[in-house]
Amino acid sequence: MDYFLKYFLFLCNLLFTVLGLVVLGLGFWGLISKESFAQEKIGNIGTDPMLALVSLGFLLTLLCLSGCVGAIRENCFLLKAFSFAVLALISVQVLIAILAYGMQDQIGGYLRSGMLAAMARYQDDLDLRFIADEIQSNLQCCGADTYRDWEINIYYNCSAPGVLACGVPATCCVDPLENGTVWNSQCGVGAQLLDEFTAQSVVFLGGCLGGISRWIEQHEALIGTAAVVVLGVQIVAVFISTIYNTYRHKDRLHVYY
Repeated sequence: MDYFLKYFLFLCNLLFTVLGLVVLGLGFWGLISKESFAQEKIGNIGTDPMLALVSLGFLLTLLCLSGCVGAIRENCFLLKAFSFAVLALISVQVLIAILAYGMQDQIGGYLRSGMLAAMARYQDDLDLRFIADEIQSNLQCCGADTYRDWEINIYYNCSAPGVLACGVPATCCVDPLENGTVWNSQCGVGAQLLDEFTAQSVVFLGGCLGGISRWIEQHEALIGTAAVVVLGVQIVAVFISTIYNTYRHKDRLHVYY
């Protein structure tokens, strides 16, 4: 029983260590993709949202490694610290789930407001631009509800004086690569002037809010299963850690007496 509890707890923590490393990797990927380590941008890296993802990944990895070491080394202090930290993490996740369930009607409105804000500040905020580009390119969508939503941006508005007037970003384009190799940043110029029949061969007609909803519907079973598994593993890890600590404590008392 001693060895079973010990190595089962180690494997649980190893699983979450991998998850922490994935989150950490995503954070660094975001920073590298935005060239946040470039000399002219390094001064503003402290306010980069991707830094929060890096911090979360680092803390998760550190927490789970402490659980791994505590299990292998049979260190009661590390195991207790790990149990308390995971209990706090479970509480936060349950609270977020309750709030999300109770605010289902408002979430759509928040998403729309957030998407429109990202579009309005697209040229001025690199972080919002990165998020908008990732959503549009990965979900193959354009704007919040339609490609004409980009009129909200002062540079893409049809009354703007620049070359971007009445256009959309290149991530809205069906084929943003010129000759299949070179990124064509001007592929969306004038797209708002096109009717839907003509525009469908140039840009994605569907909005990203619909794309996000469809993605969630298509993957809701996977998302639900993953959430239950992750939460279940955390609960089991705390349970096993508590039992193991109790077992080791009794064993030591037995040896002492």
